[in-house]
Amino acid sequence: MTGATTADVLVVGSGIAGCSAALAAAREGADVLVVTKASRPEDANTDWAQGGVATTRGDPASFKRDVLAASDWTADPDAVDTLVEDAPAAVHDVLVETLGVPFDEGGAGYDFAREAGHSRERILHVDASTGRHLLRPFLDYLDGHGRVTVRDDTAALDLIASEGRVHGALLDTRPTGDPVFAGATVLATGGIGACYRRSTNPQAATGDGVAMAALAGADVADMEYVQFHPTAYAGDGDGSDTFLLSEAVRGEGALLRNGADERFMPAYHEDAELAPRDVVARAVAAERDATGGVRLDVEPLDFAADFPDLAAKCEERGVDPAAGVPVAPAQHFLCGGVAVDDRGRTSLDRLFAVGECARTGVHGANRLASTSLLEGLVWGRRAGRAAAGNDVVECDVPALRDSDPDLPERFAAEKFTRLRRVMAERAGIRRTPDGLERARAVLRRLKGEVDAYARTRTSRELYELRNAAVTGLLVVRAAAGNDESVGCHWVERPDAAAAGD
Repeated sequence: MTGATTADVLVVGSGIAGCSAALAAAREGADVLVVTKASRPEDANTDWAQGGVATTRGDPASFKRDVLAASDWTADPDAVDTLVEDAPAAVHDVLVETLGVPFDEGGAGYDFAREAGHSRERILHVDASTGRHLLRPFLDYLDGHGRVTVRDDTAALDLIASEGRVHGALLDTRPTGDPVFAGATVLATGGIGACYRRSTNPQAATGDGVAMAALAGADVADMEYVQFHPTAYAGDGDGSDTFLLSEAVRGEGALLRNGADERFMPAYHEDAELAPRDVVARAVAAERDATGGVRLDVEPLDFAADFPDLAAKCEERGVDPAAGVPVAPAQHFLCGGVAVDDRGRTSLDRLFAVGECARTGVHGANRLASTSLLEGLVWGRRAGRAAAGNDVVECDVPALRDSDPDLPERFAAEKFTRLRRVMAERAGIRRTPDGLERARAVLRRLKGEVDAYARTRTSRELYELRNAAVTGLLVVRAAAGNDESVGCHWVERPDAAAAGD
């Protein structure tokens, strides 16, 4: 096609998973194009990651056991084996040798931390902003790589698919969308935080990769498993000023207290504040309902010295950490996504998915703390290697309508407000069969309204609305189809409770 761009490998997304895939493909000799909606590093989920990178520390068996236990034994053991076996080489080769990440040290070596669900100290970290210290040097490194081109502020609108094969993607390059044909396409678009009212994700996390893949016919799996982090700053009711208080804070000794100033977690789990995330999140939600609030007591540690970035965020919001930081659960991570194998391959030929938009099987129904960066690193390397070496094949591409940069602000705002409200109220920490069906009806109507509007115009914002609506529908449909409460999918049945069941 005249005027079309070509690349050996197209990577959509610039977090750690996308960067890892790009680097691995380039090392195989591929010319790689990375396109990303982000116009700055902090637009990517990776840059927001506070915890760290879990490692084996010479004990892969205990690491595997902890991952499986956190998932409530629903994770795929073979996928966990892949994660654990590849971890040492991936961390050393990419993060230490290539990027020179300055992980915190203590004593004779690294200062390994412990977080919820881990049976020992095994987390590599850089103060309380590990993701930032990984992503920014990674982007700088790729920027200087002769085989990698990065295009910021460029969204992928749709996949180019024909007869079970993906040939590339249509990009948001105004005034019209331009095709990029690629030998292989790697989705690394991150999470779905924009689908919820309170989230620890950036607002650009609109579920793009999951929605585009599903609309092209790729299989998705485990979409009901949406993890909520138990300790996000409660802030205003609309969630606009939410920020994450890493599990590392509780790992260092912070305690959870309810509105009556009672420490409550020992009554919910033997590991108390270090119980799996789903347990702590439901406990925090229950105590907020019962006592009017929950705060994170950081008095047992030197908060300002150990977590200066978090202390600064508290100061910006007028919060005195000495009095406790008000916290509430917030949407944090999608454990499901586009179904992939051990090399990131989807059910569509030449389409790969890595990072949070992919369902590798590692997390099952609940993700263990500080495994997301590692998963993105491991599967990114594997997918990048597998994606290299494919021929570029062009095909017919449907013409896009002229882009309309003047999408009425009220239209987008109203639709997102409705989407986030129904997802928070009906598909949050605690769900009911009736609530999920109501959510499905609302989201179907909402997507229909967006589709009708898009018949006469197009814009990146419309595609993001469509993607968020599709992703929300996939979540509630999967949740409605799974009546087993496990991990972060918790279904309450008032009728059964009333009957004494």
